[in-house]
Amino acid sequence: MFYIYEKSSTYIMGKMNKQTGEVRPDHRQSYKTMAAAKAAITRMSKRHRADMLDSVNDPVFRYGIAEAGYFHKTIEKKRTVYSIFDEDKDSPLVEGVNVPGYMSPRSEAYWSM
Repeated sequence: MFYIYEKSSTYIMGKMNKQTGEVRPDHRQSYKTMAAAKAAITRMSKRHRADMLDSVNDPVFRYGIAEAGYFHKTIEKKRTVYSIFDEDKDSPLVEGVNVPGYMSPRSEAYWSM
Protein backbone atom coordinates (compact mmCIF):
# COMPACT_ATOMS: atom_id res chain seq x y z
CA MET A 1 0.00 0.00 0.00
CA PHE A 2 1.34 3.43 -0.98
CA TYR A 3 0.44 6.98 0.00
CA ILE A 4 0.70 10.27 -1.84
CA TYR A 5 1.70 12.85 0.75
CA GLU A 6 2.39 16.57 0.76
CA LYS A 7 6.11 17.02 1.40
CA SER A 8 5.84 20.14 3.57
CA SER A 9 3.09 19.01 5.96
CA THR A 10 3.18 15.20 5.43
CA TYR A 11 -0.62 15.07 5.11
CA ILE A 12 -1.86 12.09 3.12
CA MET A 13 -3.58 13.50 0.05
CA GLY A 14 -6.89 12.29 -1.38
CA LYS A 15 -8.08 12.02 -4.93
CA MET A 16 -8.31 15.02 -7.23
CA ASN A 17 -11.74 16.58 -7.70
CA LYS A 18 -12.39 16.22 -11.43
CA GLN A 19 -14.43 19.39 -11.69
CA THR A 20 -12.18 21.79 -9.81
CA GLY A 21 -8.83 20.00 -9.90
CA GLU A 22 -8.48 20.49 -6.14
CA VAL A 23 -6.72 17.91 -3.97
CA ARG A 24 -7.51 17.77 -0.25
CA PRO A 25 -5.98 15.79 2.62
CA ASP A 26 -7.65 12.42 3.19
CA HIS A 27 -6.06 9.91 5.58
CA ARG A 28 -8.06 7.03 4.02
CA GLN A 29 -6.64 7.31 0.48
CA SER A 30 -4.07 4.69 -0.50
CA TYR A 31 -2.89 3.00 -3.69
CA LYS A 32 -2.12 -0.68 -4.20
CA THR A 33 1.02 -0.14 -6.28
CA MET A 34 3.67 2.49 -6.84
CA ALA A 35 2.60 2.72 -10.49
CA ALA A 36 -0.98 3.60 -9.48
CA ALA A 37 0.27 6.37 -7.17
CA LYS A 38 2.56 7.76 -9.91
CA ALA A 39 -0.34 7.73 -12.36
CA ALA A 40 -2.47 9.71 -9.89
CA ILE A 41 0.26 12.36 -9.52
CA THR A 42 0.59 12.54 -13.31
CA ARG A 43 -3.17 13.16 -13.65
CA MET A 44 -2.95 15.88 -10.99
CA SER A 45 0.00 17.49 -12.78
CA LYS A 46 -1.71 17.46 -16.17
CA ARG A 47 -4.78 19.12 -14.70
CA HIS A 48 -2.58 21.66 -12.94
CA ARG A 49 -0.75 22.52 -16.18
CA ALA A 50 -4.01 22.68 -18.16
CA ASP A 51 -5.23 25.35 -15.77
CA MET A 52 -2.02 27.35 -16.49
CA LEU A 53 -1.15 27.72 -12.85
CA ASP A 54 2.33 28.50 -11.55
CA SER A 55 4.89 25.70 -11.83
CA VAL A 56 6.03 26.04 -8.21
CA ASN A 57 2.92 24.26 -6.91
CA ASP A 58 2.94 21.55 -9.58
CA PRO A 59 2.01 18.24 -7.89
CA VAL A 60 5.12 16.57 -9.30
CA PHE A 61 7.26 18.80 -7.07
CA ARG A 62 4.84 19.26 -4.17
CA TYR A 63 3.87 15.64 -3.44
CA GLY A 64 5.82 12.51 -2.69
CA ILE A 65 5.03 8.80 -2.72
CA ALA A 66 5.94 6.37 0.05
CA GLU A 67 5.10 2.86 1.17
CA ALA A 68 2.66 2.95 4.11
CA GLY A 69 4.89 1.38 6.77
CA TYR A 70 7.92 3.47 5.86
CA PHE A 71 5.79 6.61 5.74
CA HIS A 72 4.40 6.16 9.26
CA LYS A 73 7.79 5.21 10.77
CA THR A 74 10.09 7.81 9.23
CA ILE A 75 8.34 10.50 7.16
CA GLU A 76 5.12 11.43 8.94
CA LYS A 77 5.43 14.44 11.22
CA LYS A 78 4.37 13.97 14.83
CA ARG A 79 2.61 16.36 17.16
CA THR A 80 2.32 16.48 20.93
CA VAL A 81 -1.23 16.39 22.24
CA TYR A 82 -2.84 16.09 25.64
CA SER A 83 -5.78 13.94 26.65
CA ILE A 84 -8.95 15.85 27.51
CA PHE A 85 -8.91 14.07 30.88
CA ASP A 86 -5.35 15.11 31.71
CA GLU A 87 -6.01 18.30 33.67
CA ASP A 88 -2.41 18.80 34.82
CA LYS A 89 -0.96 18.38 31.32
CA ASP A 90 1.82 16.27 32.78
CA SER A 91 1.66 13.33 30.37
CA PRO A 92 1.79 14.42 26.74
CA LEU A 93 0.95 11.99 23.94
CA VAL A 94 2.68 11.91 20.56
CA GLU A 95 0.58 11.15 17.48
CA GLY A 96 0.94 11.51 13.73
CA VAL A 97 -0.60 14.46 11.90
CA ASN A 98 -2.83 12.11 9.89
CA VAL A 99 -4.60 10.61 12.91
CA PRO A 100 -8.32 11.36 12.53
CA GLY A 101 -10.01 13.22 15.37
CA TYR A 102 -12.18 10.33 16.46
CA MET A 103 -9.08 8.17 17.05
CA SER A 104 -7.20 10.75 19.10
CA PRO A 105 -7.34 10.89 22.93
CA ARG A 106 -7.53 14.69 22.65
CA SER A 107 -11.12 14.49 21.36
CA GLU A 108 -14.38 13.77 23.09
CA ALA A 109 -15.43 11.36 20.34
CA TYR A 110 -12.54 9.05 21.27
CA TRP A 111 -13.73 8.74 24.86
CA SER A 112 -17.44 8.37 24.05
CA MET A 113 -17.12 5.20 21.96
